[in-house]
Amino acid sequence: MTKEKYISELKLKFESYAPISDESWALIESILTFQKLGKDETLLRNGQIAKNMHFICVGAIRAFVTDYNGNIYNKNIFLETDFAGSTVSYLLNTPSNFTLEVLEETILINLNYKKYRQLIEKNIDLKNFYIAYLENNWIVEKEQREVSLVMENATERYLKLLKKHPNIDQRIQKLHIASHLGITPTQLSRIRKTIKKNS
Repeated sequence: MTKEKYISELKLKFESYAPISDESWALIESILTFQKLGKDETLLRNGQIAKNMHFICVGAIRAFVTDYNGNIYNKNIFLETDFAGSTVSYLLNTPSNFTLEVLEETILINLNYKKYRQLIEKNIDLKNFYIAYLENNWIVEKEQREVSLVMENATERYLKLLKKHPNIDQRIQKLHIASHLGITPTQLSRIRKTIKKNS
């Protein structure tokens, strides 16, 4: 029953971008697999070629990069109903530039990218979904995030994150949230105190 629930959530995600026919959905179901990962496990290593798109049923994952001095920067945090993966890696069949690490027990639906690509080429509705998804996540959201980093202060970015994921504070370590916002954990503590004082 739970697997069916997760598959229907994946279908809803697809259909939030474009309508999918029953025939096309049956093809998607034929290439998906489930995966369970524990806290601190690595889903994709920096330098590894990504093979799958990952839909998060339950759990949290962070994408991080490490610079030459060993400093770690969180590129993104993914939670339920997000797609996680290295799009550049599976598009170009090149090594990933970042690592995907599991932050809490996570259940994923994996879609093999090569098989998925073959389905896209033969089914216009799946192609429409893919285009809409890429446009929204790689163009619209990416630009909004870049503008937000320049135009909004850290408090505004934090409040926006809380609006999107109300319980993120209880689930994700402070240092990961701070890194995601482009600030230090100390700055995040100050922001939290100010918000508490003013609420």
